[in-house]
Amino acid sequence: MHPARELEGQVALVTGGGRGIGRLIALELADAGMRVAVAARSADQVEQTAQEIGGLAVTADVSDAEQVEAMTATVERKLGPIDLLVNNAGVGAPSRLPSEYDPADWWHVFEINVLGAYLCSRAVLRGMVERRRGRIVNTGSGASYLRGVSSSSYAASKAALGRFGEVLAGQVAEFDVHVFVFSPGLVRTELTGGFGDDAPWTPPELAPRLVRVLASGRADRLAGRYIHAEHDDIDDLIARADEIDERDLNAIRLQR
Repeated sequence: MHPARELEGQVALVTGGGRGIGRLIALELADAGMRVAVAARSADQVEQTAQEIGGLAVTADVSDAEQVEAMTATVERKLGPIDLLVNNAGVGAPSRLPSEYDPADWWHVFEINVLGAYLCSRAVLRGMVERRRGRIVNTGSGASYLRGVSSSSYAASKAALGRFGEVLAGQVAEFDVHVFVFSPGLVRTELTGGFGDDAPWTPPELAPRLVRVLASGRADRLAGRYIHAEHDDIDDLIARADEIDERDLNAIRLQR
């Protein structure tokens, strides 16, 4: 069981927070006592989520630097300094050969999934580094390393996001800012509905619960590690943090 509202008064910004996993994360963080801003390109969806949790709705395209700066400025003006950024905004992509894609469509996946996470992280890091406090959580995917994935743009973008998160974690550790990469598993959402009823669906509550733990600071020793919401026991990982660091576990590495 979680302590009652253990994150009371802290401020979270969840991108892609109007639906799917992002919405569930926003609800979980609000339940923990955080003041939550939810952001997406669709005003209707974020406004509905924000109303449900008593939070703040912000519309923004995370791939647009000016909109990202305006978004974070609005959150800080209305809620206060951002303690937690959840880079959850993302798009999927159909399984096609590169020759069947319009190059702009293929690259658009990177603009949302990778550039968006970079721009949002860049915007909040200035304050986090100055205050020497903050956490960034990136929503990764098993598609970044699993065999059999057929969408090259999506898989490649999530691989890039995972590596970005790991490197960034090392860069900002000296400022007591902690960066995480996690996989929510295969959660049934609008983006994954095509997998069918027989797919190995992950219970939707697992990813929000994991993000809540990451937000609490209990798992800061695991910054930069790849954590799976379904296949990893976060309490076990926390207890084994020394071993994980020494053996370089929970990392996507080439093995000879």
